Formats: sequence, structure tokens, C-alpha cells
Amino acid sequence: MSTPHGSTHTPQADPVISLRDVARTFPVTPPVTALSCVDLVVNRGEYVAVVGPSGSGKSTLLHLLGLLDRPTSGVYELNGTDVSRLADGDRTAIRGTSIGFVFQAFHLLPHRTAVENVSIAMLYAGVPASRRTRRATEALDRVGLGHRARAMPTTLSGGERQRVAVARALVNRPSLLLCDEPTGNLDTGNARSVLELIQRLHHDEQLTIIMITHDPQVAARATRTIEIRDGILNESMGGHA
Repeated sequence: MSTPHGSTHTPQADPVISLRDVARTFPVTPPVTALSCVDLVVNRGEYVAVVGPSGSGKSTLLHLLGLLDRPTSGVYELNGTDVSRLADGDRTAIRGTSIGFVFQAFHLLPHRTAVENVSIAMLYAGVPASRRTRRATEALDRVGLGHRARAMPTTLSGGERQRVAVARALVNRPSLLLCDEPTGNLDTGNARSVLELIQRLHHDEQLTIIMITHDPQVAARATRTIEIRDGILNESMGGHA
């Protein structure tokens, strides 16, 4: 499998994510099955787009992968650990160190600088206070915003704010980056810039990425595309071959 621009990086056969017969049913009347018998393996270094219409189960899948929710049945292994039945405290610890999130809304604190917003992600990850600012500045450098470290979010463009959010997602050096419609609030130019950044992180750092999107053009940047409809996953031919 090749990646853009003629590179030949091939993901290792080293599963970051392994879902086996995973289902999520919400106990309303009548019960709603949002995910049904899902089997999915994502190896280290893959860039996977998950596409589907509204109500198809994309958000439910993201919440399960991000340890924000639990499956009703089945097994979810993250980096070889069965996280399906772990205690809440253990799941929180794994989420803080192994998973980075980038959402459509930037979720930046408006009265904190860019570097402070990134530093906050390290509060519960066991990083000593003396190292947080340096680590946060390095993360901002990785996304091309080192020169804006002291800027307030209100003075940043939408694209710059999303780059700060990406830096915050990366600062704990996660093994998995989950992106939920990360360009949904951006104009065309800023959206392209953020997608190119995410693509570069995948290409240069072999970061494992799952992108939730409804946009075929966004999905086409991934190396693998999975369609979800009515809670059922199907492999698609989209993305880079």
C-alpha cells in the first residue's frame, strides 16, 4: 500500500485497534442498535477514513474507540489490551496517554494562550509541571505554530485554532489520533491546510489516524476507507491505493 506523493510507507502488521463482534445497543424503548457485530483491525501507521450518512453509527464508533463509551457486547483491544471491561479509572488513564482527539469544534479555552491550551492536556498524564511548557511548545512547532505560542485563541484564525487543537491532541504522544469532522468549521483554504497537516503527520511520523467524515474529498486523503451504514461496517475502495 503506498501513500501520497510516491512514498512507499506500509503500515506494520501490528494492530493498534482490534474490534471483535462489537455491538452497542442503547436501552431505550424500543432498544436502538447503533453498532452491530463490528469486526475491525487497524494496524499501526494506517490512516483510515470512516464515512457514512447522519445516524449511521459514526459517532457511536468514535466514542467506543476513544473509550468515551463501552460496547454492549464484544471485545475491544487497544494496543493489545482488552479495554472493554477495564475500570473507569484505568480507561481514563489509557485514554489520556494513548489517544488524541481532534473535534469539529476546537474546544480551546478562550482566556488561555495557545501554549497553555496545549499544556492542559498533560495535567492528567503524569507529565511534571516543569516539562509541560517545553513539551507544549514542541507540539506547536510540529504543527507550524511555534511562533504563535503566546497568542490568545481569539486572535487566531480558524485554521490556526484547529492546529492548536491538533497540537493538544499530539502532546501526550498518543498511538492513535481520532479526528471527528475536523474541517467542519473551516473555510476551504483552512480545511485544506489542516488536512495537509494531518496527512503529513501520518506520512512523516507513521501516526495511526482514524478520520470520521461525511465528505468524500476528505476521505480520499486516507489510505483506507470504511463505510458505515445502519451500524454495519463495510470496506470501501476509497482512499489511496
